[in-house]
Amino acid sequence: MKKFLSLLIAVCAIISVTAISACKKKESDKTCYDIFAVYDAAESTLTGTVKLDFYNDTENEIVDLKFNMYGNAFREGAKFAPVSDTYKSKAYYAGESYGGMEITNVENCAGWNVGGEDENILSVTLQNSVFPEETVSVTISYTLRLAKINHRTGVSQTAVNLGNFYPVLCAYSTEGFIECNYYTCGDPFVSEVANYKVTLDYPAAYTAVTSGEPVSEKVDGGRKKGEYVLNNARDFAIVLSDNFQKAEGAVGNIKVNYYYTDDKNAEKSLAAAVESLSYFINTFGDYSYPVYSVVQTGFCYGGMEYPALSMIAHDMNEDGNAYTIVHETAHQWWYAMVGSNQLKSPWQDEGLAEYSTVMFFETHPDFGYTRNGIVKQATSAYRAFFTVYSQLQGSVDTSMDRALGEYSGEFEYNNISYNKGLILFETLRNSIGDDAFVRTLKNYFKAYNGSIATADDICGCFLKCGTDVEGLFRAFLEGKVII
Repeated sequence: MKKFLSLLIAVCAIISVTAISACKKKESDKTCYDIFAVYDAAESTLTGTVKLDFYNDTENEIVDLKFNMYGNAFREGAKFAPVSDTYKSKAYYAGESYGGMEITNVENCAGWNVGGEDENILSVTLQNSVFPEETVSVTISYTLRLAKINHRTGVSQTAVNLGNFYPVLCAYSTEGFIECNYYTCGDPFVSEVANYKVTLDYPAAYTAVTSGEPVSEKVDGGRKKGEYVLNNARDFAIVLSDNFQKAEGAVGNIKVNYYYTDDKNAEKSLAAAVESLSYFINTFGDYSYPVYSVVQTGFCYGGMEYPALSMIAHDMNEDGNAYTIVHETAHQWWYAMVGSNQLKSPWQDEGLAEYSTVMFFETHPDFGYTRNGIVKQATSAYRAFFTVYSQLQGSVDTSMDRALGEYSGEFEYNNISYNKGLILFETLRNSIGDDAFVRTLKNYFKAYNGSIATADDICGCFLKCGTDVEGLFRAFLEGKVII
């Protein structure tokens, strides 16, 4: 996610379980989502079902499945609220508003409950264990109530944002399923790739922009029903509006769309998406999806990345729009395709996406940014942060290897994950040279595309480049380096 530049560079539920998979493609032994959802504009609700074919690609017997209910963070009284005090006035444009995700029943299972630290986890105990390379089918019905909020999930000032709009299977690690609390700073998400088929029923006056490629669309009685597919995706998002304009481009066979409500420089915004997508393909590796859409919408931060779709805040200036679009496009490589644990190592995707943005503007000076200018501004912002915290607290924690919940707020998080992350990769590049730096990122992308890479994985890739940078990584991550 891209925060504003001033901070950066300043359901009724029914679950049925069977051992039959609806997704038996030999080439893709993956978990599959088949989602059907109906959006009611008058009630600001999304009601739907999720048929999940869970493929056990772990080495363990699994008895319970766990799902992140991100939509419940928007309910009144949530322990982990989605917005900090800093952003409340910008997020709650019509006064504080609340939503939530409701799970009402589970059938044909040994037991179920909604729990977690903040009523954010749906746990289902299966009737029969799922062993490695076996599949179990789970159907969830749910209702999502949408708050009036400029955020990932909600009715924003200009559009309906449906990020994280369904119960999302928790990613699996050596310690079991990863439960994600909705921290206000950063992106509190960890998910594995899956195949998606999404059918959406919504008012005919709206345009639906989704992560998936449209398969069909029908209009009947003032309603539209669209079907979309997306494979090898970490999640799936939708934005709805009755006021979209559209600019179109392409990179080879990849369609690039820019949807906006108020942008006097729409062609420049589209160019930022098209040219950065092309640059990152040539620099890092092939893009995995047939379409890439950038969507201008009400959002309290600068932007938010999803596979094949990026949300961009509606109220940025021309330069901020282009910068954020490039940053979010970089996230197609460093988040959507190469995943990471954003709860544990947020610098891993944010710092690399930010530095990839530097690389793009370095080779595309027409946008008005330079490598030296961006690095210098990030360094100045980081030093200012260090000075302020040192004066106020007597000391400052500059370590990077810490979890989202350990940050005091956006100011600290932005400077460590974005600015210091950018400085880390600039220092690495200067240490090993341009050719080795780009080659290492190509190798990192090739090795972990479709997977969740750890901090050790990316460090290991750089250690293989022929130059000993272990001490450099340790100094940055442990907070010992002086900038």
